Amino acid sequence: MTISLVKGQKVDLTKGNAGLSKITVGLGWDPAESESRGLFGLKKKAANIDCDASVLLLNEQGKLTAGKNVVCFHNLQSPNGSVVHGGDNLTGAGDGDDEQIHIDLSAVPADVHRILAVVNIYDCEARKQHFGLIRSAFIRVFESGSGRELIRFNLTDNYSGMTALLVGEIYRHGGEWKFSAIGEGAQAPHIDLLARRYS
Repeated sequence: MTISLVKGQKVDLTKGNAGLSKITVGLGWDPAESESRGLFGLKKKAANIDCDASVLLLNEQGKLTAGKNVVCFHNLQSPNGSVVHGGDNLTGAGDGDDEQIHIDLSAVPADVHRILAVVNIYDCEARKQHFGLIRSAFIRVFESGSGRELIRFNLTDNYSGMTALLVGEIYRHGGEWKFSAIGEGAQAPHIDLLARRYS
């Protein structure tokens, strides 16, 4: 049964889920519709917004680990292949997950203590876009093999003016993996700029 989380809530992932190793982090969003008056009445149109999901691999001090420690649309996997990005979605159209990141918890290097999931809007400055133009954003974690959904966190705050979202993180605690629902907005028009905060 899926556990629905609220902002700030933490929950165990592996404790009580014996043998859980391969999980998928699914992130989804929809562009908000705007109304315009046309010849035939009101028209609804969704903006074309390219959101990019990424994860930052952080050490115990909350800093980026050595090597290719940002898994994103231009670096699709971590050095040892334990974290793999499922590929870029350019529009956010359609139901379900827009982007997915696959994680083998049993193979994550020992120096990685936190896997922080974030979302940026591609080319947001030139397109004058921000997360106030996005609705129905969510993160969910499910078992990769069976598809069984473990947790879901719907982001319901007003993120108007924000160009990045710190969505949630998977972290080590007492030999187990847990998940924390973060849901905070930030100003970082590109994933590389966001990553610098953790270097």
